[in-house]
This record gives sequence, C-alpha cells and structure tokens, in this order.
Amino acid sequence: MALREDFLWGGATAANQCEGGYNEGGRGLANVDVVPVGEDRGAVITGKMKMFDFDDEHFYPALEAIDMYHRYKEDIALFGEMGFKTYRLSIAWTRIFPNGDEAEPNEEGLKFYEDLFKECHKYGIEPLVTITHFDCPMHLIKEYGGWRNRKMVGFYENLCHAIFNRYKGLVKYWLTFNEINMILHAPFMGAGLYFEEGENEEQVKFQSAHHELVASAIATRIAHEVDPENQVGCMLAAGNYYPYTCAPADVFKAQEEDRENYFFIDVQSRGEYPAYALKKLEREGIEIVMEEGDKELLKEHTVDFISFSYYASRVASADPEVNAKTAGNIFESVKNPYLDASEWGWQIDPLGLRITMNAMYDRYQKPLFIVENGLGAVDVPDENGYVEDDYRIAYMAAHIEAMKDAVNLDGVDLLGYTSWGCIDLVSAGTGEMKKRYGFIYVDRDNDGNGTLKRTKKKSFDWYKQVIASNGEDLSF
Repeated sequence: MALREDFLWGGATAANQCEGGYNEGGRGLANVDVVPVGEDRGAVITGKMKMFDFDDEHFYPALEAIDMYHRYKEDIALFGEMGFKTYRLSIAWTRIFPNGDEAEPNEEGLKFYEDLFKECHKYGIEPLVTITHFDCPMHLIKEYGGWRNRKMVGFYENLCHAIFNRYKGLVKYWLTFNEINMILHAPFMGAGLYFEEGENEEQVKFQSAHHELVASAIATRIAHEVDPENQVGCMLAAGNYYPYTCAPADVFKAQEEDRENYFFIDVQSRGEYPAYALKKLEREGIEIVMEEGDKELLKEHTVDFISFSYYASRVASADPEVNAKTAGNIFESVKNPYLDASEWGWQIDPLGLRITMNAMYDRYQKPLFIVENGLGAVDVPDENGYVEDDYRIAYMAAHIEAMKDAVNLDGVDLLGYTSWGCIDLVSAGTGEMKKRYGFIYVDRDNDGNGTLKRTKKKSFDWYKQVIASNGEDLSF
C-alpha cells in the first residue's frame, strides 16, 4: 500500500505573507497590508478596531514580508531542488485590480503571476492557486463595505474571468477562498468587514458569507467553462472537535462546533444550505437575502475537491466552568490534557489529522487535499544560518504517517499535501516572523530587520527525501 503515484507533494504560502512589494507593479492597497503586528492586531483582524490606512505607531509586516515579489525565482528554484510537485500560492487581488472595481485588469500584475507560473513549470511544479487568501482591496472596503455588499460578487467574478482566461494551460488547480470559515472568527481579515457600534455582527457575517458562497459557485462555473481541465476546490480551517467528557451535552457541543465549520463546505460541496444551518439562522433571527438564481448557482456548481488546513484538533465543553483554554489557528478552544503543545500553545495531535480526514471524506465523498500543515516554532540558526529543526521534522513525520494511514487503512481519497510556510514568512495570526514554519530560513525579525538571506534548514533535505520516496522514507 502506498500513496498514489501522482501524489502532489509541495508547500504553501500566501501573497500577503511573503510577497511584499505592496506598492509596486501597479498594485493597490489591501486589507492585509494595514494589519499591524503587536497587541492591536487581534482587534483589527476581527473588525473591532478601525485601521484603514497606516499610522506611525505600528509596524506593518506585509509591506515587505520576505520580498518574494523580487526573489521568487530564487525561492522557486529551492522548491524545485526539494522536488516539489506542486506549489500552493495565492494571487494578490490588488495586483490584478488595484481598486477592485476597475473595468480592465492591470497588465503588470497579470504578467507577474504569468512569469511566476512559468517559473514553476520550469521545475515541473504544478501551481495550486488560491484566488483570495484573505485579500480584499481597501477601496472595496471603504466604498462598498467589503463582502457585506452584494456588488462584491461581481467584482470577484471579474477577477475570475481575468485570471482563468490569462492562465489557461498554466494553472489547473484552484481554490476559491482560503479558510472560508474564518469570516466568523477574523471578519476583517477574512472578508473586509469592519463593524460599526450597535451593528448586528452575526447578521453581517452570515450575509457576507452568502455572498462569498455565491461568488465561489460562480468561480467554479467560470473555471469549468474556460477550461474543462480545471479542478476547483473549497478550503476549510479544519480540526475536529472532541467532547471534553463523555457527557452527552459535551458530545453534542462538539457536534455543534464542528457544524459551524462544516456549514460553508456543506454548501460548496453539496450545493445547498444544510437543515441545521437554516434552523440556526431562523432561531437567531438572521435573514439571508438571496437573489433569484442563487440557489440554482450553488446547486449546479459545487467544487471538485475539498482542501483544508490542519494544525491541531479542538475540544468542546458544554460546562461554562471548564475554562482551561489553549491557543489555536486564530481562535482558542478548551485545552486537551492528553496532548502536548507548540510554543504558541497549539496542541499537537497527528491522530487528529486522520480523524479529521475520515470525518470529511465520510461526509463529502470527494477527494481531499491537505493544503496547510506544519509547526510554527522559534528557530535559532548557527553562524551559517543553518537550523537543526528536528522538532519540526518530528511533527511533520508524525502527521504524514497519520495521513498515510487515512489513505492506506481507511480508504480516504487524497490528492496531495502542501506544508504550510515552506519558506519562513509572516504569521497570519500574530504577524510575527519569529513564528517560523519553513524548510528555508529567512533572515528577518519581527521588526523588519535582517538581510532576507535564504538558508536551508535540516528539514529541507528531510522533506526532499520524503518527496523522493513518495512518503515512504520518513526517517531522520
């Protein structure tokens, strides 16, 4: 038993966390640019604190990030050396449409990604492209209110027409929205939502989510019309909830928490709002405004595969007295006493990956794709920039082993695996550089200091060996 011969091994990044060059090549300002590092970051990404431009009191790490805008050839050569079969990256919306509502795309932005995709193919690397990885043009936020406005669907549709036509034959695998469920937890970062005082935030979030779901269905339709070879996936921040105890109330609480995340993927994969979601919206007095034809769009243009990020499992308790919490991907959960945790408090659970994969495959019966998985850690390089990151290798080896079990023992259909932050980049959650995920060390700190020099970590050669053996040799 082994992984499929055409298994897509690789790594993943996001434009706003690695590109930099925020004001070059005709690029416009995006929400992800004005999110600072530091204590105000959480308030900004959740739409509680208004930050629509830069100020002198904060540092904005996305402006330069790791400067991949100028260094992508060097970086892709390193990915090629590792043997990547695929590279997951995202398109910065404001490189293609600087304001978001222009009639015609920006040629310089289109050419940048065309050159980047051709560079990938030079090394036999298949691009896996996220259309929107938390990117929303600031002009669309200021003028239209972000995804709360139905007009966003049309602006997104224009983006899709531009990129699907321009990159036909260069890109086959697409993701519509990164971690679409993050709209509930980080609504400014996820959908450009800022809340005015007294506003019904849940109403705004779910209406905005509907607009994104309709846009996703339209993107899927256009992708298949432009090129029948295109494969389109949705993307979920995954990690199943365990009940804190075997008390039935805890078991049901865990089911409710899972449903909150599955809701989006249920629509994108099954093509309709699930009954439990309709009942929840009804109970909470949330009315989704749907236009004529929305239901048909959702039903007729479901995704081809389900992609997801997995870093940790989660725990749910119905008992309000249970308050031992642990950090996680943007939002916290109840602490699991049976698991160790990373330096950032994210609990390490390889078997949880297998559990999550089985739950999703049983639910959707569509191919899965792990597009984010990895360990954020403080790496201390030696004088040559070399990092002996056995802790990262151990984390990834255990998760790849669990992934293989899900495929070989449980029969899950899995297309590929792209580790998160294959090169060190800016953390989405904290904005830090010191929280590193990569196989490649980048000389840059939280304050923007450093040479940006790239050096290989120990995990670089280890992952090269994993890919060469199609996951059979995990030794280190």
